[in-house]
Amino acid sequence: MTLIDKFQSFRVFTRKVIRLALPYFQSEEKWKARGLLAAIIVLNLAAVYMLVLLNEWNRGFYDALQNKDQPVFWRELGRFTYLAFAFIVIAVYRFYLTQLLQLRWRNWMTAHYMDRWLSNKAFYQLELARFSKTKDAPPDNPDQRIAEDLNMFTSDTVGLTMGLMNAVVTLLSFVGILWSLSGSFAFEFQGKAYDIPGFMVWMAVIYSLAGSVLTHYIGRPQIDLNFRQQRFEADFRHHLVRVREYSESIALDRGEPVERQQLGGRFTRVLTNYLNLIRAQKRLIWFNNFYGQAAVVFPFIVAAPRFFSGAIQLGELMQISSAFGRVQDSLSWFVDNYSSLAAWRATTDRIISFEASFLALQTSELTPANPDGQSDGDSLQVENLQLALPGGAALLGAQALTLAAGDNLLVKGPSGSGKSTLFRALAGIWPWAKGRVRLPADFDQRVMFLPQRPYFPNGSLRAALAYPEAAQHYSDDALRQALSDALLPDLASRLDDEDTWGQKLSGGEQQRLAIARAFLKKPRWLFVDEATSALDETAEATLYSRLQALVKSSNGALVSIAHRPTVAAFHNKQWSLETDASGEARYRLVAT
Repeated sequence: MTLIDKFQSFRVFTRKVIRLALPYFQSEEKWKARGLLAAIIVLNLAAVYMLVLLNEWNRGFYDALQNKDQPVFWRELGRFTYLAFAFIVIAVYRFYLTQLLQLRWRNWMTAHYMDRWLSNKAFYQLELARFSKTKDAPPDNPDQRIAEDLNMFTSDTVGLTMGLMNAVVTLLSFVGILWSLSGSFAFEFQGKAYDIPGFMVWMAVIYSLAGSVLTHYIGRPQIDLNFRQQRFEADFRHHLVRVREYSESIALDRGEPVERQQLGGRFTRVLTNYLNLIRAQKRLIWFNNFYGQAAVVFPFIVAAPRFFSGAIQLGELMQISSAFGRVQDSLSWFVDNYSSLAAWRATTDRIISFEASFLALQTSELTPANPDGQSDGDSLQVENLQLALPGGAALLGAQALTLAAGDNLLVKGPSGSGKSTLFRALAGIWPWAKGRVRLPADFDQRVMFLPQRPYFPNGSLRAALAYPEAAQHYSDDALRQALSDALLPDLASRLDDEDTWGQKLSGGEQQRLAIARAFLKKPRWLFVDEATSALDETAEATLYSRLQALVKSSNGALVSIAHRPTVAAFHNKQWSLETDASGEARYRLVAT
């Protein structure tokens, strides 16, 4: 990559960082954010001003020591007391306001990205994108991007930006002081006399520039290593959570050795990459320590001839050393913060890719094919529907099908033929769908889908039963009646018990609890995807009879996916998935 290409890449990256950072300062909290930022800048300027005063104090204090001037010594010591107190107050409030800005910025960005992640089924589409053949891979571990990366981005961005600003202001404040104190450097070369004014300033620039270039080349591998470390840590943590969630299945399958091997493999990647990161950091620390220790004595070496010749006193020597240290520290900001910059760059790249994934969802083929209107009557109509797999292969097609109020419809077909995918398309969450689906006017408000594996939030049983609505919307009597109707009377007395219900209950109990939601919410359009597969035939027959009565009371429709022949008795219509002879798709959905 040429230097021009690197510069262009840096410009693109800078624009992306600005697009990430700017929205908070233009949001509804913009005045608080800008006010905090302005206060932090003022305090940073005040801190630099205090350093200038302390640098000036060095000269008077050390001159008093050299001259054994006791009155001046005590006067300067008293002056130091109030200078130090003022500097402490500034430092404390600078820290407090900086942390407050980081906290509020993180709060806003976290809420912003949680809203985007949970809006328009984006969280679901991002998972589906893993199986598609899109050019850009979907982001790994969105939970870590929101929980950790945003925290690191806000804190590091504020810290590094304020540090850079402080370095620039310090440089501008002390470079004039060092220029005036350092004097000129005269020498002869090939018979000609040369005089370099502000010699110490130029030495500081050369010293810091050489250090910055060497630091970049030594520490550059840390950027990629930090990026991979965050990903490997998230993968390892994610698999630990999966073992906890599927603990019963793993225990029944005697799968502990396999899980231990997989966890060990993931943790090995964590340790291997971390060891490489440590080695890269060690190389940089070697250089930084040599660089820092040399900077301590460098100004004394350069200014010593003038001191021993009597041109300057001890106080001026100490002031030169202090000013050189400030200038050199400012110019060495890149050297001192390279490891932090590498970690910040890795974090920022992860958030940029997360942001790009949302933009891709809005413009790519993954945009859900939302129903294009309401049907003319009280029915659901499918026209020229085509469903594809994530890789793009055609799965099933349907020409013209109608589901009318009062129908009890069974969807039949071989396993893997796309029955559940049809339900996802009708729910509006399957991205690879084309065609026209016209819905009844009340479909969105009165539809319910019961999957084979339902989801229950951790917490109280009443919250799990009422999900996704708030539990207080339903009376205790209604909740207990729903549990009783779903053949779960023993749970009626446990509404306020808190537990991990997705793990606590058996498969059959989980399916019955999901059906209890239907009895509680009373949907008009009910889609059941093998939601009774874990029940015995007697319980299944009882619940289907009650579900049939439920939708009949509201003049709705019951649509089921099931393999058991006993379920067919509760339906008066069938849609069958048959092999498509035309070759346009694997299966053709037809009414039988």
